[in-house]
Amino acid sequence: MRLPAEVRMVEVGPRDGLQNEAKAVSAAVKVALIERLAEAGLRAVEAGAFVSPKWVPQMADSAEVVANIKRKPGVRYPALVPNAKGYEAARAAGVEEIAIFAAASETFSQRNTNCSITESFDRFAPVVAAAKRDGVTVRGYVSCVVDCPYEGAIAPAAVASVARRLLELGCYEVSLGDTIGTATPARVQAMLSAVMEAVPREKIAVHLHDTYGQAVANLMAALEVGIAVADSSVAGLGGCPYTKGASGNVASEDVLYLLNGLGVRTGVDLDKLAAAGRFICAELGREPASKVARALAAKAA
Repeated sequence: MRLPAEVRMVEVGPRDGLQNEAKAVSAAVKVALIERLAEAGLRAVEAGAFVSPKWVPQMADSAEVVANIKRKPGVRYPALVPNAKGYEAARAAGVEEIAIFAAASETFSQRNTNCSITESFDRFAPVVAAAKRDGVTVRGYVSCVVDCPYEGAIAPAAVASVARRLLELGCYEVSLGDTIGTATPARVQAMLSAVMEAVPREKIAVHLHDTYGQAVANLMAALEVGIAVADSSVAGLGGCPYTKGASGNVASEDVLYLLNGLGVRTGVDLDKLAAAGRFICAELGREPASKVARALAAKAA
């Protein structure tokens, strides 16, 4: 199969990236980061999560963040919601797209959301119904699509089943997450092959972590089978709080460099993207995890 001519990058740094950072980041800084990412050309930038501040304190100010973004035409600013209460809070803040999250692993579902996979769908049903009523679009996430930190290897058929259920529930797209970053290209393609039998290819995204340094290779494997949507996190921010040692999402700068080299259109400016990464890393007091960002900084110096 030919590579996609265009790939839509979904920026998850301000939510999935920052939510696991130990250093508190102010709402003003989050807003500035989101606006810089939109200015770089990203058409989807996760703005926050309406979850319990007890469990995810970094996202406690999501309503303030969403309310203060200077929205750029053509850019979506989705927020994660776990239940009906989170949805109502998101709507009150003016959120126009939400994301819900399930898992392909029963054990991970229990550890992450304290419910079974089936029970998680019972929670989502009223959320999606309310979103449909309000004209709010819904994106779905699936965790542990290759391996689970508790169960080990996950059967591709299990991933396909959860992805199909999310689509049937009302999600316009399903993002498949290599939560602990243990996937390799052949396993990614095997998983995607199973999912594409249950879900149209154009409704699939990949959400890759770089724990074993395989994220860019895994993205290439996804591109080779026609996947044209990729989640990424500026400067490689993020990780998984339920997985000891799991490093961040694949860095947006590294993804963009790959796509530029392949001649794949994204509409994203690499210099502006890298500048956004340097901005948030300066606030956090550390260097970007992105190899491309580091190389660009060294070249400039």
